[in-house]
Amino acid sequence: MNWGIFEGLLSGVNKYSTAFGRIWLSLVFIFRVLVYLVTAERVWSDDHKDFDCDTRQPGCSNVCFDEFFPVSHVRLWALQLILVTCPSLLVVMHVAYREAREKKHQEAAGKNGGHLYPDPGKKRGGLWWTYVCSLVFKASVDATFLHVFHSFYPRYTLPRVVRCHVAPCPNTVDCFISKPTEKNIFTLFMVITAVVCIVLNIVELAYLVSKRCRECLLARKARATGLGHRRNWATSSSKQDDLRLGDLIFLGSDAPPPLLPDHPQDHVKKTIL
Repeated sequence: MNWGIFEGLLSGVNKYSTAFGRIWLSLVFIFRVLVYLVTAERVWSDDHKDFDCDTRQPGCSNVCFDEFFPVSHVRLWALQLILVTCPSLLVVMHVAYREAREKKHQEAAGKNGGHLYPDPGKKRGGLWWTYVCSLVFKASVDATFLHVFHSFYPRYTLPRVVRCHVAPCPNTVDCFISKPTEKNIFTLFMVITAVVCIVLNIVELAYLVSKRCRECLLARKARATGLGHRRNWATSSSKQDDLRLGDLIFLGSDAPPPLLPDHPQDHVKKTIL
């Protein structure tokens, strides 16, 4: 495996994620991927070899093992981790696509041609929807695999003894699982980390949606405020136009405007006398 490419992908995912997304990324790649690679494969490496049944009937142990372990824990976890991490890589690919389009636009239009994306890594437009869909997909995958694990292994635990009575076993036989306590510990650990990842995805999804709704409300309020200012300006302008029109009509008339005397009281006295 090329760890340089893997490190570049992780740094890209971390760069374009929110704070909740960075916590999710750390939890997945430290507490799930590394635990899976370092420990889980070794614990389940001898599960078939050390699955013992108290019978010598040929094929009985193989049939009982397939009856109780229809799908291996390790293979289910591998498929789960692959499906969970792929949407984050799609976000990085979407950002790379926008950066390539912006570069081609700059080469074609020049420096004065404007920008297709002022910030290609900012979650706006299609990138916002890609990120939101990735969160929904990751939470759905983890929840689906938890349901699958629970349907195969109730309470996510393995018993010490399994009673099997399928053909070609001659009768009900007892089969013993290798290291059941250790396997239960790692199973519960992987289940708990998956639940925490689901919670982080839901919290991040709620954060993004609430932030987007708040931005839309502020933008609508700003447009309403700007429209109110324009209406007030138009009303004041119409009033000024009416006053100017009245002045023009008055100035165009033949009769001079009545003038008030400088001292109204003297005028009243003179009129009485």
